[in-house]
Amino acid sequence: MPVTLKDIARDVGVSITTVSRALAGYDDVADETRSRVEEAASRLGYSPNLTARRLQKQRTDTLGFIIPTYGARFSDPFFSEFIAGLGNTAADHHYDLLVSTHPPESERERKAYEQAVRGGWVDGLLVVRTRVKDSRVQLLCENGFPFVAFGRTDCNGDFPYVDEDSEAGMRMMVDHFAALGHRDIGLIAPPVDLMFGCLRIQGFHRAMTDNDLVVNEQWIVTGDMTQRSGAEAARRLLALESQPTAIIAGNDLMAIGAMSYLQQQGYEIPGDFAIGGFDDIPPAAHTNPPLTTIHQPIYRIARTICEMLIDLLNGRRPANYHVLLTPTLIERASSGSPRTHFLD
Repeated sequence: MPVTLKDIARDVGVSITTVSRALAGYDDVADETRSRVEEAASRLGYSPNLTARRLQKQRTDTLGFIIPTYGARFSDPFFSEFIAGLGNTAADHHYDLLVSTHPPESERERKAYEQAVRGGWVDGLLVVRTRVKDSRVQLLCENGFPFVAFGRTDCNGDFPYVDEDSEAGMRMMVDHFAALGHRDIGLIAPPVDLMFGCLRIQGFHRAMTDNDLVVNEQWIVTGDMTQRSGAEAARRLLALESQPTAIIAGNDLMAIGAMSYLQQQGYEIPGDFAIGGFDDIPPAAHTNPPLTTIHQPIYRIARTICEMLIDLLNGRRPANYHVLLTPTLIERASSGSPRTHFLD
């Protein structure tokens, strides 16, 4: 016979209602009682009837994550790390995670968000790679649909988010190369419609000015966050009459693509070109040479926004509604001083 709530209540010596609320995570149950209930449930082999529970609560216990990508890029280390954080946290709280992919700013993406809001297939959404003017965020705010974002926007509406200070991170990278003696610094920029892209470009310009360095607009090339676009950006920089001695990319994949292309053309890293990235995805430490980058805790950020959304779904306002993290510089072998023949 399957173990029931009544069996657990009898074992612990509390009411069935207390057992039910303890297992459902309600905060009106004392921690000591909750621990005893959970221990008894585990020891007795209790398995909840999830279908019945969801019907009773009129909820799906499912979180949605719509990846804004032109392809099924689960091989992208950023998204792989992010999904791992979301999935593990959702499972810890007995939620399912439903993941789909749609091209950004496409009709398919718009319909997916509208169906989420009106169709009841998820209880809340996790939003990533926010845009300066983000129609997804506007739709969710207007409909009062629960969501938490990794990133800010310029849109009206107060919503919960966690973000990394992209401007501060880019300042750290420019300061690092300037301290090594580089005066000619190029940028492989993220798309400017992405909020963090806009902030990283802004941080680059301000840090160059603060270091009394001149921005050569020819040395600013926009990529699409892929390794391929980083290689293409490096090709375009090599085609110019003069080149920077250091190249900063708006994310690690573009930095890795640029580094690989330059090495294929016979250049040494960091001897001929110093390279820096942003994100500190797991492969960044294992490139040849290892990539200097700006660290942001992708896995931990994913766990945090997932926990914030679960709090919202259970009627609890997150203790920190707006979280802005300060990144850190990870100095590795891809950055070094410019060679003498590059200097003025």
